[in-house]
Amino acid sequence: MSPVPTPTRLRLTGLAERLPERVRTRVLTGYWTRLVPVLALVALLTHIPSFARPVWSPDEGFLATQARMLADGGVLYDTVVDRKPPLLPWLYQACFAVFGSASLWPLRTLAVVAHLVTAILLASIARGRWGNRAGAGAGLLYLLVSIGLSPEDTQAATFEVFMLPAMVAAFRYAERRRWLAAGIAVALCSLTKQTGGAVLLPVLWMLFQDARRRGVRWPPALFKIGFGFTLPIALVAVILTKPKGFLFWVVTGSGDYASFGGAWLQMLGRAFGNSAILAAAGLGFLLPVGRRLWLKHRHRPLPVAGEEHGSTTDLWVWLLSSVVAVSVGFHFFGHYYLQLIPPLVLLGTGAVATSAIRWKPVLLYTTAAATVFWSLALAWPGERLNRTTEVATAVAAQTTPKDTVLVWGMHPELYWLADRKPATRYLTAGFLTNYSGGKDGNQNVGEQFSVSNAWQTFDKELANGLPEVVVDDSGIAPYQPVMVPRIENLLDTHYEMVGVFADTVVYRLKH
Repeated sequence: MSPVPTPTRLRLTGLAERLPERVRTRVLTGYWTRLVPVLALVALLTHIPSFARPVWSPDEGFLATQARMLADGGVLYDTVVDRKPPLLPWLYQACFAVFGSASLWPLRTLAVVAHLVTAILLASIARGRWGNRAGAGAGLLYLLVSIGLSPEDTQAATFEVFMLPAMVAAFRYAERRRWLAAGIAVALCSLTKQTGGAVLLPVLWMLFQDARRRGVRWPPALFKIGFGFTLPIALVAVILTKPKGFLFWVVTGSGDYASFGGAWLQMLGRAFGNSAILAAAGLGFLLPVGRRLWLKHRHRPLPVAGEEHGSTTDLWVWLLSSVVAVSVGFHFFGHYYLQLIPPLVLLGTGAVATSAIRWKPVLLYTTAAATVFWSLALAWPGERLNRTTEVATAVAAQTTPKDTVLVWGMHPELYWLADRKPATRYLTAGFLTNYSGGKDGNQNVGEQFSVSNAWQTFDKELANGLPEVVVDDSGIAPYQPVMVPRIENLLDTHYEMVGVFADTVVYRLKH
């Protein structure tokens, strides 16, 4: 796509087309050689707090523990399970193989790189639509607002962060009618996190709109998208030794987990709360979007000479598909909202670039908001992490590296911090009770709501050897041992209490 076709820009475009190829290449290269180092510096500065603590979220702890299990010979979707696609567990495993498994700093560094790549791709899209300044603005706005949520959601090296580059690449390739590459990018996005596949909707929208405008046949392009999408997924299925397990854990086995049951008031509160936080972080460019919508609603002319180049309908379709993806499962965790940022940034960039609004106040506000979130991340309370570390230290002291441990709770980082092997493939109690942190109600939580055959598998694992230590981290959650007879019986029969840390209880096997 081309920038806004004002007369001046058309004359400049004509002049540029008459320039020698060597000069045009130098101009293009010069733009990126100036912009990319600035974006890299901003990406690093905004995510410096991510290096300030060993683990930010249970997802990081889950992935780190998975990676260690895979390194010890575990089989993904068999003896090592999760409801997520395989690309990020494999990336964690690869980093641990190269740098060791004692620290997450290599993954945090790669997360910064992922943010940088996302910013560059957004800059490329915006530059093609609205010019050089818009390209730089889009890249900077993305990096600044990428920390505009709870630090636990934005500073961690988790699925959404690594999903975004492929998601934006899919949109960019579709915009340039590179349909095979777009399909491959959608597949990579989906293999990082399932909801990333929602970008397929705007890709298909652009395909059919392009076919309608140009009067060309769309089936060949649709075939390219389909082939590009299915090929990487088929290759992953071939690589995995348990492709049926991949289908179950990634696609068909999460129905109860993604249901609406639970504390719906809590879910709505989280949804509106995280939406408000993100809106506050991006208010500088969201206000121009709202203003543009209001002017269109009132049928008033835009406050610039000429019309906006092209349509932003594809961006709105992208945003709508991302909203649906964020809502799937009704959990509304803050890190889910990272998926909304790229289309919101592009819509905001277009609203600023094609109006009388100046870039300076938009960037100043977003920078100020980012500074608040950055400072909040550095000062983020660490009581939970300190207690988890204390429990992990106690577990390590009560066991040897050959012993296994069972954490009955939702904080698998205990395994990683204690450097002890899990006694089961189910790293959280959620697999055995259908509990999740986003649904704290008693509805649909209990042994009867477990993953299919999970308890039978769990019993077989413990029959091969009881864990030396059990950590009851359930607190007052609806899956505490008194509400799960099998766990209560296990503790009463085979274990004795050896430590209490706030609402976390450590048990050791009776000898």
